[in-house]
Amino acid sequence: MTVPRACAGQARRGARAWLRLACALLGGALLAPLAGAAALRVRPGEDIQAAIERARPGDTVEIERGHYTANLVIRKPLTLRGLDRPTISGAQRGNTVDVQAPDVVLDGLIVRDSGHDLKEQHAGIYIRPGAHRARVARCDLVYNLFGLWIEKADDVRIENNLITGLRDQQSSQRGNGIQLYNTRGAHIIGNRISFVRDALYVDVSHHAVFRGNRLHHSRYGTHYMNSYYNLWEDNDSYLNRGGLALMEVRDQVVRRNRTWGNSDFGLMLRTLQDSVIEDNIVAGNARGLFIYDVEYARLSGNLVVGNRVGVHLSAGSTRNTVQRNDFIANREQVRYVGARDEPWGDKPGQRGQGNHWSNYQGWDRDADGRGDLPYEANDVVDRLQWRYPALALLAGSPSVQALRLLGQQFPVLRVPSVVDPAPAMRPWNPRWAAWLSPGRAAPGMETTDER
Repeated sequence: MTVPRACAGQARRGARAWLRLACALLGGALLAPLAGAAALRVRPGEDIQAAIERARPGDTVEIERGHYTANLVIRKPLTLRGLDRPTISGAQRGNTVDVQAPDVVLDGLIVRDSGHDLKEQHAGIYIRPGAHRARVARCDLVYNLFGLWIEKADDVRIENNLITGLRDQQSSQRGNGIQLYNTRGAHIIGNRISFVRDALYVDVSHHAVFRGNRLHHSRYGTHYMNSYYNLWEDNDSYLNRGGLALMEVRDQVVRRNRTWGNSDFGLMLRTLQDSVIEDNIVAGNARGLFIYDVEYARLSGNLVVGNRVGVHLSAGSTRNTVQRNDFIANREQVRYVGARDEPWGDKPGQRGQGNHWSNYQGWDRDADGRGDLPYEANDVVDRLQWRYPALALLAGSPSVQALRLLGQQFPVLRVPSVVDPAPAMRPWNPRWAAWLSPGRAAPGMETTDER
């Protein structure tokens, strides 16, 4: 039997109406416990855990200023809010706060003195698997093994916290500031992290945002592996061993970060594909960019200035687009060992996308802002210096200069190099000079901010 079209339309509209009504009733049932949410007050000398057990899902436990010794376990959705910054000390046993439920908020607390067992991964705040949508804001996490350990919990928000580790211990005996493992959708925003092993340790965590964090005096500002589709933006990483290390990753956007004064590298890209690295400042590091096994990446608008080695490029890093960057006053602009030239700058059919090199010795006869001769980053003398560092003592001698000239004139002596066919004659970044002093504080920034 054929159903008339008008009757079929009425049936569909009726079904949609019933669906809307069912959703409204279900939403009301879910929100009912929250509508009557209460605030419980804890005063000095009282038991925070007892208040947590009395609270109903959705309630707020307010903690007055004071010093509380406790190892808290939260098994229901609620808010734990500090009034005038109370201190919760774990007395160097276990986790100071253990979050085991979704939708938990920790706000305005000083959380300190976790246990020190690396095998047990003791943390100031441990966010357990399934504790989705946890939020930790405006807290101080001090003298914990790990500041925050976040495991298999999605859509967490960690915002505007101060995290310092075991300052009296060697780096190998410290935990990490924030450790993310197997998470999705995290937002790590505006945190200050120092004196830990790695300020941010990120493993198998995807679709996250890392923005506005300040990471310093640690082994790595960021140690980041096996993670995809993440945004790194407006972070400062300074006075560490390494700044930002991205390893075994793809589909990253790394934008407007500043990494400076690090004793090894500023920005490490290792086994990285299909990513954008743009508008970053890399200044005063031992190695500015360490690029190893990188393909199909776009590097543009970066300022690499005042490093001992501007770029260390190796392990088949090819098929990348490297344009409109500034390489200024690096003691050695590029260290490259490869079997063939690596083209940077203008691609065939392009104009005006070249990089600026402060040691370029060519000219611009037609005043179009593009060098008339290609820039070659290294030659036979550079290769010899890498193998025999003592040769640097003779860098200005007539014999070494003659060898460099011979290498330019006779192709049989030429070595593969990074080649920029039409380099930019002027820097792209107008503020490059503010970053010339290696190792000093960046413009407008102090070097320490711990309480």
